[in-house]
Amino acid sequence: MYHYGDYKTILSPKGGMNLYRGCTHGCIYCDTRSECYQMKNDLEDIEVKRNAVQILEVQLTRKRKKHMISSGSMCDSYIPLEEELQVTRRCLEVIARHGFGLSILTKSTLILRDLDLLTQINEQSKCVVQTTFTTFDEDLCRRLEPQVATTRERFEMLCAMRDAGIPTVVWLGPILPYINDSEENLRGLLDYCVQAEVKGILCFGFGMTLRKGSREYYYEQLDKLFPGMKDRYIADFGEDYSILSPHNARLWSIFEATCRKHGIIYRTDDVWSYLGEFPEREDQLQLF
Repeated sequence: MYHYGDYKTILSPKGGMNLYRGCTHGCIYCDTRSECYQMKNDLEDIEVKRNAVQILEVQLTRKRKKHMISSGSMCDSYIPLEEELQVTRRCLEVIARHGFGLSILTKSTLILRDLDLLTQINEQSKCVVQTTFTTFDEDLCRRLEPQVATTRERFEMLCAMRDAGIPTVVWLGPILPYINDSEENLRGLLDYCVQAEVKGILCFGFGMTLRKGSREYYYEQLDKLFPGMKDRYIADFGEDYSILSPHNARLWSIFEATCRKHGIIYRTDDVWSYLGEFPEREDQLQLF
């Protein structure tokens, strides 16, 4: 189910680009369900930004300086609807034609459809593909994130990007206390990152956040999937927004040591800087 919405701009002042609004992934921990985002429709009723491709064309034509464009932070650019509408692909064509960079986040292997354009953008300027890792356990993944590619499938997608010379970044989390906050889970996910030769890993601590709206939905899902777990959360965390695993310190030590050993960028500011940095080409420098 989807509908169209009218927008005057596609790019935010900082270069953010979200072509859809809403999500059909079904992740039990989804933050987008929070009341603060003021979703006018059900989350699964996707809003498509009308004339997004044409608006992006106009905005990029007016830009005097090229920069990185980021996509997927608020809504996955490769939700299943994209296979039919191809709004993301057509916007990538615009980005490639104008020589801008791209940083794109997705939980879907549908992105492999556009490997030709991602490669073109990376050869012209810079392209970084990002994905999230939550659990190494495939069965648990299908319970926590029922409508997306499994962790193994996302790992294989990262390997395809590696083989194409496209750098990648993993968002590690959320780590749900008492559910996937084990050392075994972390080491499995880090091993995937090492094998895929990721450039960086974003991790904001081993835990999760819960706002009004998302908390209620999450607790409903806990009752269905992990009977009794909701009561444990309420007893241990109450109405806290930021919820850390009791194993946070030990897990962070493992995470930090692994990243240092394999040369993976992991400090938050360093990863953000890498994602936002647009490379200056020799032909651009010669103009000055």
